[in-house]
Amino acid sequence: MTLIHARRWWAAAAAGAAGTMLAACGASGGSSALATITPASPHQAAGYAGTSGPPSPLPTAMPSMSGMPSAAPASASAAKPVAGNAITIRNFAFGPHVVTVKLGTTVHWANRDSEAHTVTSDTGAFSSPVLQPGVGYSFTFTKPGTYAYHCTIHPFMTGKVVVS
Repeated sequence: MTLIHARRWWAAAAAGAAGTMLAACGASGGSSALATITPASPHQAAGYAGTSGPPSPLPTAMPSMSGMPSAAPASASAAKPVAGNAITIRNFAFGPHVVTVKLGTTVHWANRDSEAHTVTSDTGAFSSPVLQPGVGYSFTFTKPGTYAYHCTIHPFMTGKVVVS
């Protein structure tokens, strides 16, 4: 088919479709046989003569966002205090999110992420230098209380140490 014939074919097809739409809406300009619009069957598309049944629903699911950093813990159980003194930095999060330790305990943070992070108390009680991947930081808690902390490079990364 030559370019000129293709353009004429396309123009004719578009005009026919426009006439069908106008006829379906009650306007003149199309054949009444083409104006019949019916729902789709599992074997044919909607709008063509001889089809029946409801149209197929469009997909509505959103793509997965797994692997993206989140400001909130993944689940309610992730926010529960955990006894222990080791916190791992991985996937832009401190894990466990909340730890409970006894007075005088040294807590260790290990950066197992692919990016640099810090461990910085919200009240200034402690502050690590920038921790490159594979580097750690330790702090000994000598006063009881709840110590909220964050990463100064990525402020959405937060955690808590509860000292009793």
